Amino acid sequence: MISSIELIHENMHQRQSVGQLVDPAPTTQQLNLAFEAALTAPDHHRLKPTRFVIVPEEKRVYFGELLSQSMNDFDIDPVQIERARSQPLRAPLLVLALTELQDHPKVPHYEQILSTGAAVQNFLLSVQAQGFSTIWRTGAVVESSTLKCALGLQERDLISGIIYIGTAAREIPKRAEISVADHVSYWQESDQ
Repeated sequence: MISSIELIHENMHQRQSVGQLVDPAPTTQQLNLAFEAALTAPDHHRLKPTRFVIVPEEKRVYFGELLSQSMNDFDIDPVQIERARSQPLRAPLLVLALTELQDHPKVPHYEQILSTGAAVQNFLLSVQAQGFSTIWRTGAVVESSTLKCALGLQERDLISGIIYIGTAAREIPKRAEISVADHVSYWQESDQ
């Protein structure tokens, strides 16, 4: 029998981005479970800098138009502008992760950004544990003043990612093993 700790670790070890997503997407109840997990992320002084916005299936075409308009904020090839229009159609559900930065004497902006990153990771793991797949994207569009304004953000705030959610369109191969020794070492006192 597999322990709950082994299940949790297996879920984390197998998390990966999936680019081809189809129906079904999570239900409202499943999404809320993932949002609850997300909002347990470390949050210094409980500033709650993270906010999520759901773009449901029936709003994807409109959101694609907004992305396309937002790309006009940059000197970008028209092909990329057109590609932005179709991006929301690559999954049945999108969730935007936003970071609303606050000035606080003990919590620098980078800590608030890290808090949102941790929240997104919790969200991705929860969605995956419920049998769905995701891909977390950014790109030039997340820097767009037009898009930030449409989402009610201040210029300094961040669109920390667009999370595409659905069911993997094909079987996903297991993730390659990662060597801990390649990424972890013990600090050693220098001989100064």
